[in-house]
Parts: sequence; C-alpha cells; structure tokens
Amino acid sequence: MLEENIPLIVVGVIIALLILKSFIIVKEQSAVIIERFGKFNRIANSGIGVIIPFVDRKAATVNLRVQQLDVEIETKTKDDVFVHLQVSVQYKISRDSIKEAYYSLENSKNQIASYVFDDVRAEVPKLELDDVFAKKEDIAIAVQQNISESMHEYGYIIIKALITDINPDQRVKDAMNRINAAKRDKEAAHEEGEAKKIKIIKTMGNSMRSSIRVIM
Repeated sequence: MLEENIPLIVVGVIIALLILKSFIIVKEQSAVIIERFGKFNRIANSGIGVIIPFVDRKAATVNLRVQQLDVEIETKTKDDVFVHLQVSVQYKISRDSIKEAYYSLENSKNQIASYVFDDVRAEVPKLELDDVFAKKEDIAIAVQQNISESMHEYGYIIIKALITDINPDQRVKDAMNRINAAKRDKEAAHEEGEAKKIKIIKTMGNSMRSSIRVIM
C-alpha cells in the first residue's frame, strides 16, 4: 500500500516545494530585482510577491535606507600645508530608479568616493589652511552639489555631505599649538598687568584718603 503511494507522495512534495518557491518576502525599505531567464523582469517591493519557479529568480536585494559613506582624503592647501579631511556622505537609492541603480554601477561606494576625492582636491587647494577651517561648510555644499549631479543619472540621491574632520600634518599642528600657547600667555600677562594697575590705583586712592584725614 505504501509502495503504491510513493509516487503520489513524491509528486505532492514536488508540488509543495514549487508552491513554496513561488513566494518571496521582501523586507521593509528594500526592493528585489526579479530576472526572467537572465533578463530584467520587474521590481518586487516590500511584502509578499509571486515568482515562477525555475523561470524567475531573485537577482539582488536593494537597500533603500539612507546609507553613509566616510571618505578620508589627503590634499594640500594654497599655503602648502598637507591636510587630512574626512568627508561623510549620506545617500540612498531613489525608488523610481532602482533598476538603473543596480545595473548601472558595480560598486556605488567606490564611485561616490572617487567623486568626493576629485571635488575635495579641486576645492581645498584654492584655500589657505585657515580658510579651509572657516569655509568647511561651503566646501561640503560644493561637494554635495557636484556628487548629486553626477550620481543622479545612476539613480542615487545625495542627501548630505559633511566635513567631519580637518587634520593638518603634525608639524603644522605643533606650530599652531605654539602660537595658541603664546597668545594665551600674552593674554594672561595682559590680564595680570591690568590687575596690578587696579591694585596700584586702589593703593594710591587709599593713601590719598589717609592724607586728607591727617590734614583735616
């Protein structure tokens, strides 16, 4: 009896597997690229989707969340100071351009990083070191605008670019520390001198009041 039912059991298992393979679950803030016979077919959005087993396949899962890329760059300022900058770029894939984002670029992070390198190395050498510190927001805005224009055609949205760190070479940092220390010493000496002046004036005032009392 059991032997007679084996073919039916096998067929039932195969059918069950086919049914299971027909459904896909896509997580929130994600999208799945569906290919049919190796060619793009459609985008499956979050929720439950249906595919044809052995005909359709999940080519990739695309992350639609905001992502961050940190890029470290070394460049030289107008006054010949080497500086290390860290630029943080926040970006995401446009829901309307998921296909372009997946098929156009093999490595989106490398592409964004190379644009950041080019833009920072174009902007910073125009400025002296003090201006780099003072205008870091302007540099970040210029980088963001340039990357946005370049990455838009690939389906990427650049949300924000920030310069999170500016680090001159050690020799310049030591010189800056000496200048700041000298400035603080000068300010302290000035404050001490002013305090002595006030003390002398108070002493002279007290002496004059004592002299007036004696005369009277």
